[in-house]
Amino acid sequence: MAKTKKNSKVIRVTQTKSTIGALANHKACVKGLGLRRMRHTVEVIDTPENRGMINKAIHLLTVEEVK
Repeated sequence: MAKTKKNSKVIRVTQTKSTIGALANHKACVKGLGLRRMRHTVEVIDTPENRGMINKAIHLLTVEEVK
């Protein structure tokens, strides 16, 4: 996991659907989040940039907040 500040929130993102047939910018957002394949899970920092990428491809992802 990337270095974080002490009080920064973390989000767990899982790719649940394939990017085959998805728009190019949706594929780029999934790749930008660090996801490589279906059922792959990564933890990212809750920033506006990451939230934007998640919202762009939300139909391909499952999102959970980590405590």
